[in-house]
Amino acid sequence: MYGIMFLVVFLLLMTGIGIWGMRKTKTLGDFFLGGRTMGPWVSAVAYGTSYFSAVLFIGFAGTQGWQFGLKALWIALGNGLIGALAAWVVLARRTRRMTQNLDTMTMPAYLQERYGAKHLRPLAASVIFFFLLPYSASVFKGLGHLFEAVFHIPYDMALLVMIAFTGVYLILGGYFAIAITDFIQGLVMFVGAIAMVAVLTAQEGGLWEILGKVRDQYPLHVPAAARPSAITILSLVFMTSFGTWGLPQMAQKFYAIKNEQVIPRAAVVTTVFSLVIGFAAYLTGIFSHAFFTPESLPKNASGGILYDSIVPTLLTERLPEALMALILLLVLSASMSTLSSLVLVSSSSVAIDLYPAPVQPKSGKDRSIGMMRFLSAIFVMISYFISRFQFSFIVTLMSLSWGAVSGAFAAPYIYGLYWKRATKAGAYAGLLSGLATEIILFFVLGAAHSPLAASLAILVPFLVVPVVSRFTRAPEQSLVDQAFA
Repeated sequence: MYGIMFLVVFLLLMTGIGIWGMRKTKTLGDFFLGGRTMGPWVSAVAYGTSYFSAVLFIGFAGTQGWQFGLKALWIALGNGLIGALAAWVVLARRTRRMTQNLDTMTMPAYLQERYGAKHLRPLAASVIFFFLLPYSASVFKGLGHLFEAVFHIPYDMALLVMIAFTGVYLILGGYFAIAITDFIQGLVMFVGAIAMVAVLTAQEGGLWEILGKVRDQYPLHVPAAARPSAITILSLVFMTSFGTWGLPQMAQKFYAIKNEQVIPRAAVVTTVFSLVIGFAAYLTGIFSHAFFTPESLPKNASGGILYDSIVPTLLTERLPEALMALILLLVLSASMSTLSSLVLVSSSSVAIDLYPAPVQPKSGKDRSIGMMRFLSAIFVMISYFISRFQFSFIVTLMSLSWGAVSGAFAAPYIYGLYWKRATKAGAYAGLLSGLATEIILFFVLGAAHSPLAASLAILVPFLVVPVVSRFTRAPEQSLVDQAFA
C-alpha cells in the first residue's frame, strides 16, 4: 500500500517537473545543457544520480557483496574518490572552459572541433548510438524485474510504466527537467540508503557486530577457490571508477555547470553523495552473509545462485513495508536518472551529431529541439523493445557497452583537455584502439573477465594516442589557441 502511494506521488511529481521544464526550454542549448546554468548542488547530485543505477543496487551489490565479502568496499571507496572527487577536480574546469571555447555541446562535437577532424564526429556518434542504447535497455530490464518482485506487477507492465514516465519528463523538459528531477531523486536516494543500512545493522546489534559476523561467515560461505583475485578487484575498481571519466553522459554534467566557481563545492557534494550511496549499496550486499547461508540463497531451477535476487530478497524479508517502499523509490530514482541521461546523450548522437536540423531562416526557430524530442521518444521506445525481447546480439552489446564507450573516448577526451600536441591521427587511433581492444578481449577472455577487458580497453589508448601523435603532424596553432584560450 505504501509503495503504491509513494510511487504515484513520485511519478506525478516527475511529470509536473517535465511540464515546468518545457516552459524553460527555448533553444537546443536549453534542452541539452539546461542553458549552462546549473548550480553546484544540482550539478553535483545530477552527476551522482547518473553514476548509480539499479545495476549497482540489484546486480553489483548482490554479486560482489556475496562473492567479495568486505573487499567489495574497495569498489565503493574507488567510486567516491576516483569516480567522483578526482573526476570533478581533474576534468570539470577544463571541460567547461574548452567546450565553451569551441562552442560544443556533445562529446562527438568536442572531439571534432578539438582535433579538427570532421569524420571523427560521426564515428564517435555511432559508438554512442550502438553501445549506450543497449546499456539504457539493461537498466530498464533490471528495474522491471525489481517491480515484478516487489509489487507483483507483470514485467511487461512495469516496463511500460517506467518507460512512459521517464519519457514524459525527458521529452518535455530536456536537461533542465532531468537535473531538477535528479536533485529530488538524489535526496530520496541519500535518505533511503542511510535508512536501509541503519535498519539492517540494528537487526544484528549494530554495525560492528554485523561486520564481525560477515567476517566470520564469509570463509565458510565462499570457498577459497571461488574468492576474487587481486587483479579482479583492481579491475573492477578501475572500470567502475576511472571508467566513468570517458562516458559522455557523465562528461555532459561538466558542460552544463553555471561557471567555474561552482566546481569546488560541487566536487565536495558529489564525493559525499557517492561515498554514502556506494558504501550503502555494497554494505547491503555484504550483509547477505549475516542473513543467508549458501543453502538459503535464492536459486534458479538448476540450483545456481540468483545473484540479482539476493538484495531484493534480503530487503523484502527484512525491511518494514514503509521503508521498503522508500527503498524501491531509491532504486527507481537511481535508474530513472541514469536512463534519462543515457537516452538524452544517445538521441543527441543523431539529432546533433549525425543529422543536425537547421535553424529556419524566417522564424529563427531551432528545429533541432523538435528533432531531439522526437528521437528521445523513439529511443525510449527502442529501449522498451530491447528490454522486452532481449535479442542475443543486444545482450552482447550490453556487456560490451561500458568498456567500449569509455575505452573509445577517455584518452582522446582527456588528452584533448591537457595536451596541446595531441593530434587528429592520435585521436582516431585512440578511439579505434580502445574499441577494438574491448571487443577482442571480451570474446577472448570471456564475459566472466569483462572488467579486466574493459580496464585494458581504457588503458591501451592512453599509450596509443601519445605514440601516434609524436609521429604525425602537429595540430594547427589557431585550433590549439582557440581550444586553450
